[in-house]
This record gives sequence, C-alpha cells and structure tokens, in this order.
Amino acid sequence: MKKQTGIWIDSSKAIIVALDGDTEKITEIDSDVENSVYHNKEGNKGTFSGVHHGNSDKKFDNRKKQELDYFIKSVLSYVKKSDELIVFGPAQTKTKLEQKLMDENLIEPGKLKSVETADKMTLNEIVEKVRRFYNPFEYKEPKPKS
Repeated sequence: MKKQTGIWIDSSKAIIVALDGDTEKITEIDSDVENSVYHNKEGNKGTFSGVHHGNSDKKFDNRKKQELDYFIKSVLSYVKKSDELIVFGPAQTKTKLEQKLMDENLIEPGKLKSVETADKMTLNEIVEKVRRFYNPFEYKEPKPKS
C-alpha cells in the first residue's frame, strides 16, 4: 500500500496528514518563525558604528529566513518515507517547501503530485482535502436540495 501524505502549511504551523491504507496519522508542527519586527522605540533606524550602519530589519530578515528553513526541515523529516505528496496552504511557505524539495533532491521525481493554494482550513477540512485528492471516487458531492 502506498503511503500518501498531504501537508497544509503556512509560516505559523504545518499540519501533516499521512494515509497508509486504512490508517490515518495527523501531525501538527508549530513554527517558531517570527512574523513581525519588534522595536523598543518607534522610528528606530538601526545603529551606527563608525561608517557602518546596522539595520535591525536586515537582522530580522536573516533570522526569519533561518527560522523558516529550520521549520521546513522539521516538516520534511515527517514525510521522507512518503510515496506521494501534496502541499497546500495560504501563503508562500508552500512554494518555499516545494523549492527546498526540488533544489536538494529530497524527494524522487514524480512523488510531489501537487502544490496548491488553499485558505485557512479546519483540521477536518484538511483531512478531507487529502482524502479526496488521493481517493476521488470514494467521495460523492452532496446533491443540491430542491
């Protein structure tokens, strides 16, 4: 039986749904990625040391990039043994995950089935989306009420 996995991801968390035959495993990973710059004083323009200017925004961007990279690596550690993978989510984190998969050959060609944009979703909606993606014939659309 194929191990089929779906990942809903944004910069705050990832929800991994792994389908293996009749079993289903759901894992939620919270992110430590900072999403805003904290300034003690309004109008902070960084610091000057001689002719060098240190900007806290640059430090923040570098730190955020490292935190996001660590978050993506931790998510990928859960899907290494997957036979098929779909990734979806509302923000750019899903494309960064896809890029990391492809750039570092972390997944065999053809295993990544889809990368899609999806809004915020409940846990039940995420699980249902993954099930429907891999088993479209098991689900029938409800008939509209007359």
